[in-house]
Amino acid sequence: MSANNPVANEKLGYIKLNNIPKKVPDFAFLDQDSILITNHDYKGKVYVVDFFFTSCPTICPRMSRNLVYLQDQLKEYENFGVASFTINPKHDTPRRLKKYAENYKVTDPDWHFLTGEREDIYELANAGFNIYAAENPDVPGGFEHNGYFALIDQDGYVRSRYDASGNPIVYYRGTIGIEEKMDENGEEEQVSILLEDIKKLLKNNE
Repeated sequence: MSANNPVANEKLGYIKLNNIPKKVPDFAFLDQDSILITNHDYKGKVYVVDFFFTSCPTICPRMSRNLVYLQDQLKEYENFGVASFTINPKHDTPRRLKKYAENYKVTDPDWHFLTGEREDIYELANAGFNIYAAENPDVPGGFEHNGYFALIDQDGYVRSRYDASGNPIVYYRGTIGIEEKMDENGEEEQVSILLEDIKKLLKNNE
């Protein structure tokens, strides 16, 4: 493991606020099939959360390809899923999300592309997950956001591996493809270690 990447500990950490393990906030949004999906639908599943938008010209396509890679590597596990929240709900209707899922060859029945009220989505991103998302007419696509993946365990807790100092890394970089290894800033891909950590959680529930 490179010195720039988090260490591969056996146990994954909990993300804590005021020394209390952080759980996914309650949410309820429509998915690409116009079905109401809530956080309770993910109970008993290990899943990845991301924030994106279908017309994104920059990082979202790479993030979606990385999630498809995870989907394809985890086909043997029925209790793996993904929750992808659009940050452009005015444009991203269930119909558009359905087309987006088809274009990326999404087959996991527990991968839901979710849309709803703008305020609720931004509250979930910025306050619920502390994953930055905002409208910005000065950037390509009109929206900006962190390209992070959050890892959620079967009980709804946010989990991650530790860094070299023994602190949870909190989120995994989702913007660097597994085939790229490193971006122009010297940041290493973390999809491979996310895959390892998903498997740890899945196997702990077998």
